[in-house]
Amino acid sequence: MKNKIWLSSPHMSGNETKYIDLAFKHNHVFPLGPNVEGLESDIIDFTGSKACTCLSSGTSAIHLALIMLGIKEGDEVICSSFTFSASANPILYLKAIPVFVDSEKETWNMSPELLEIAIKDRIKNGKKPKAIILVHLYGMPADLDKIIDLAKRFDIPIIEDAAEALGSKYVGKCLGTFGDIGIFSFNGNKIITTSGGGALVSNNKEYCERALYLSTQARQSFPYYHHVDVGYNYRMSNISAGIGRGQMEVLENRVNKRRAIHKFYFDHFADSPTISFLQEPNDKFYSNFWLTTIIIENKDIEKIRIQLEEKNIESRYLWKPMHLQPVFKDFPSYQNGVSESLFKRGLCLPSSSNITDDELNCVVEELKNLI
Repeated sequence: MKNKIWLSSPHMSGNETKYIDLAFKHNHVFPLGPNVEGLESDIIDFTGSKACTCLSSGTSAIHLALIMLGIKEGDEVICSSFTFSASANPILYLKAIPVFVDSEKETWNMSPELLEIAIKDRIKNGKKPKAIILVHLYGMPADLDKIIDLAKRFDIPIIEDAAEALGSKYVGKCLGTFGDIGIFSFNGNKIITTSGGGALVSNNKEYCERALYLSTQARQSFPYYHHVDVGYNYRMSNISAGIGRGQMEVLENRVNKRRAIHKFYFDHFADSPTISFLQEPNDKFYSNFWLTTIIIENKDIEKIRIQLEEKNIESRYLWKPMHLQPVFKDFPSYQNGVSESLFKRGLCLPSSSNITDDELNCVVEELKNLI
């Protein structure tokens, strides 16, 4: 193929320009503003959460979520190991201690069994974890029934890292709304984008109000600049939010297209003895299939990735687990080998919602040739 087939490229709907034009018309070219407020309302309406604060990134949302939950230096925070480093980095921002928990085979998300072992072991060692950062990987819901039960039993709050999972559901309820705080990412490669941005949602409105305060440099309501807290420049731009408002209008379509892409790949490799897919375990799980991910048995993953790249097809390894990352190697981890095995055998396939049928057929043909 002459044109590159991207893993997950931005997909504009055309609806975005009306919100951006309106901002330019009224000279609302600054952080916060009517589009930000509108996008927050759109997210509340879509997810069913009670409150939302739009921010500059999903990472900043996790950082503020940890602050909302009172995480301090030396506190321990449990985090999914099989994830992107942005899930764990904010723990270090606060000089807290990440405790990594490995995955289960069914969803590739945090193992409830290992989570219970980790919690009991940390308590035994005199440090009860102060929070759990639970990732919904590639849009697939985690086993929420078991994990929420454990969190309630041990009285540990949950931050849902739904950065990849906007539009995914568990028992018909949107991800990001099960924990104490949920976060979303609107990075350029996500299912919808604001070019760069994120959001924090919660049924506790005080969390979102506090997040807004801290994200605007913790400025107090005085006729001059007055600060009693350390603040951050984590505001979302009114222009970026305009993009997001137009994207929210087509979110359901984007979810349907990503699910259709996953089905297309699955149908073409359903009988393959070499390729298997991350699938919804049962009808409780509804994934947006942000990326279609595969496991390839008995093949050189790097060789396949390079050969696809030579055909102008972008693919990507599955996440390298955090407990294997040099920056996190000295922190506690509870492993069962699942994420390490997935990392060695897995690839993400092109899943852009603007991918064409010809491009999908090209990916399938090249992959069949390679295996």
